[in-house]
Amino acid sequence: MLEILSMNFMQNALLSGILVSVACGIIGSLVVINKMGFIAGGIAHGAYGGIGIAFFLGFSPLLGASAFSLLLAIIIAYITLKDKNKIDSVIGAIWAFGMAFGIVLIDLTPGYNVDLMSYLFGSILTVSDMDILFMLGLDIFFIAITTLLYRQFVAISFDMEYAKLKGIRTNFLYYVMVCMMALCVVATIRVVGLILVIALLSIAPLIAAGFTKRLGSMMVLASIISAIFCILGLMFSYYYDLTSGASIILIASICFFVFAFLKRV
Repeated sequence: MLEILSMNFMQNALLSGILVSVACGIIGSLVVINKMGFIAGGIAHGAYGGIGIAFFLGFSPLLGASAFSLLLAIIIAYITLKDKNKIDSVIGAIWAFGMAFGIVLIDLTPGYNVDLMSYLFGSILTVSDMDILFMLGLDIFFIAITTLLYRQFVAISFDMEYAKLKGIRTNFLYYVMVCMMALCVVATIRVVGLILVIALLSIAPLIAAGFTKRLGSMMVLASIISAIFCILGLMFSYYYDLTSGASIILIASICFFVFAFLKRV
């Protein structure tokens, strides 16, 4: 372990894994309770369009993915609030469009060869100081918003219709939740890639839900579990020379299967 911590890129990787775990613990709990996994998947894959725009126009992929993901989040929130029956077809279309649009733009980018795999499956070992600052800023933002709107999030997560009758601005909170999810997805892509985002967002909260029914406790426990997955996955990938993002999700998946089995026994 000391050998790993002596290397700067591994220090950044471990720190980013912990920071992303906090975001995934908070947002993932909301995703799981509100059954919004498919929405998160659509935003995650659609975000590749923002990465393609960024490379084509020559600015930061992080900025491109963030802006494009927020745009997709607002579109998805608007359509699904108007007609929830269209959610599957809308998200499927956005999923396909974002991926295809991003790939085409990257193909058209003159004189630049982008490593597609690093965005599909993550590249936590190449996380920069700027990425870490972005993740830290998101964590602070998520904690502040969740603390401020905690009671309202609880209300709409467990009974949106009743919350609406009580005068809570459910539509506004739904937009906030989906936009927070979009930003969390962008941060998580750097760690495990857009293909594996849903796993990191959902596995730890699902396990945490087996130990507590309170949303706040679930968020804290999910953050801790997710951080353990990231640390163990990084160590596993380092010692066996494997892809970091896939190793993290492999560890998380095995733990989830064991947990599900023991719960049934």
